[in-house]
Amino acid sequence: MAALLVAAALAGCAAKGPEDLSGTPEKLYADAKEDIAAGSYERAIKTLERVEGKATGTLLAQQAMLDLAYAKWRSGERVEAIAVLDRFIKTHPSSPAMDYALYMKGVINFNDNMGFLSGISRQKVSERDQQASRDSYQAFAQLIEQYPDSKYSEDARLRMDYIVNALAEYEVHVARYYYRRQAFVAAVNRAQIAVREYQRSPAVEEALYIMAASYDKLGLPVLRDDAERVLKANYPDTQFFKNGVRLPDRAWWQFW
Repeated sequence: MAALLVAAALAGCAAKGPEDLSGTPEKLYADAKEDIAAGSYERAIKTLERVEGKATGTLLAQQAMLDLAYAKWRSGERVEAIAVLDRFIKTHPSSPAMDYALYMKGVINFNDNMGFLSGISRQKVSERDQQASRDSYQAFAQLIEQYPDSKYSEDARLRMDYIVNALAEYEVHVARYYYRRQAFVAAVNRAQIAVREYQRSPAVEEALYIMAASYDKLGLPVLRDDAERVLKANYPDTQFFKNGVRLPDRAWWQFW
């Protein structure tokens, strides 16, 4: 039985073949693309690193860098993928693929806030740290500013709108947290960020109510009335005066 297992293992290795990194850059790149298509990202990463070294100074080397970033991302190495893209952006500022590099950087950071754990815990994107979202927004903004006619720009704009809403909801989430714990000054400060920086976000409605309610708790009627006036002027059908600060959604693992 042991002999059969060894023979089977050797046969499997022979069928797949050892990695050969001694070919031409073009041949190595074709092999790497096949590995990426097959989901063999680790093999592709090794081959693409070799291609980049062999084809230094050519468009093939630039393409290899972009594919290397993609392969690293798909293999779970997000930080390393971003590092490759940052190196590409720095060393090839006039590359014809610069718009794609910026788009990929934005997408990788965008998807970092879409992890599977949020589905398990029912945690919303707006309730997690938003640094990846901010980095994603900056990359998309640079893409749209420098390459407004890029084929990636329209999708980048849609993702930016989503990010803005998530960032605003994050500030309101924190403001709501402080309000429920009677830290009313802190609640006002975080709600003000949402109102000031994300004026077009739907989350601004609740932010204004939290400001008004917090000012009321603090015994500041003039500021309370100002916040209420702005809320009623912009959201005449608001239900927050009736329902109060929204309660958080509870996940299946929360028993309190």
